[in-house]
Amino acid sequence: MVAIKDGTVVIVGAGCFGLSTAYHLLRRGYKDVTVIDRSSVLPAPDAASTDLNKIVRSSYPDIFYTRLAREAITAWKDTDEWGDTYHESGVYCPLQLGETYTDKAYENDVALGARIEYLSSSDGVRKIFPPSVNIAVPEHARGYLNRDGGWAFASQGISRMMDKVTSLGGKILPGKPVSELLKTDGRTTGVRCEDGSVFDAHLVVLSAGSWTASAFPELSMQEQCLATGQTVAMLQLTPEEGDMYRNCPVYLNFHTGFYMFPPNHENVVKLAIHDGGYTQPRKCAKTEDVVSTPRTVLSHGADGLRIPKASLQKLRAELHQVYPELAKKPFAGTRLCWYTDSPDENWVIGYYPNDENLFLATAGSGHAYKFLPVVGRLVADAIEGTLAPDVAKRFAVHRPRVTEGAVAVEPEVRCHPPEEIVEDQLCGPEDLLPEPAA
Repeated sequence: MVAIKDGTVVIVGAGCFGLSTAYHLLRRGYKDVTVIDRSSVLPAPDAASTDLNKIVRSSYPDIFYTRLAREAITAWKDTDEWGDTYHESGVYCPLQLGETYTDKAYENDVALGARIEYLSSSDGVRKIFPPSVNIAVPEHARGYLNRDGGWAFASQGISRMMDKVTSLGGKILPGKPVSELLKTDGRTTGVRCEDGSVFDAHLVVLSAGSWTASAFPELSMQEQCLATGQTVAMLQLTPEEGDMYRNCPVYLNFHTGFYMFPPNHENVVKLAIHDGGYTQPRKCAKTEDVVSTPRTVLSHGADGLRIPKASLQKLRAELHQVYPELAKKPFAGTRLCWYTDSPDENWVIGYYPNDENLFLATAGSGHAYKFLPVVGRLVADAIEGTLAPDVAKRFAVHRPRVTEGAVAVEPEVRCHPPEEIVEDQLCGPEDLLPEPAA
């Protein structure tokens, strides 16, 4: 179906995909676009897109994403549109012998004209960090710095996109968890929310992120949209420490999955691990299906912020390998950031099979936020049937998984199967403290 611009479009989910889609549809002249979200507060406190910061990088071995990321970076630099959301600190990626993901990402960055500094020695690596910072650099270290990248103040970016949507005449309604997809003759005609309100629509777009599979179990999307919790921790620096580390680049190790940011305006440093993550299998209320379901601050209160002890220990060990002085500090907090993972880590953008009124735009797979300014254009193209055939095939809802000859979207560490959350193995306040000095 090619959507009619005068028809009613209801988008479920006010995150990266939902808001960017609404924005691009409205810019194309769609007259009636409404975004609804389960959270009573927006940006949703537990959404993946509501965060301290997200990496903005073009370093991908799949040149499709390199090109798209560079387009997004150009958009982020428009301060009239995004203010100070984007911070071009540069992104440092260590290179490791035999680790082809980073090598190919480097080649693509160079091929597309990114401002790249190849660092062939430990001395070269050390020089990209401020001289006052105690940076641990292995003896034979090498890597590269992409100066066309950095980080985005994530929740601010979402708030700005919300403002763009409403300024174009779109509606955004919080506190509207969907209880049911309404159908006539097998085709979606709208949604009913838990409070009984009904939104009729010519087109329903599901951009529910990591709640996609659990909120709509009847669609059987648990394989294409697997909810995985990724471990995050924060450090609170003093103002003096913040000034010392402020001009550091983003550190991104594709081999281990460890990454961290320079301090933000509140002198908070975020560090995380980008790997297979954790699942929380739960039986759906609507069906007997067992689906991984996010465990967050909204579903479990403060307890929903705890992460597995083993991952917290890994975070500290990785931190010690980069900034040994910061590894001596207590963690100020933790969080599970809930990804929506597809099997091949390409996004899910397309019509649901046999239902021309139901569309999915989701499965960010931990690498979508940086595309906030532009991803909605792809979605709008797909809705209108103008997306290039090869791109439409890449993002199709029930696409076959191709392994032989496929270019990796994300690093090998992401291929590790997720572990199930075990509640008695989650961290407590005592685990946030550094180990006593010997």
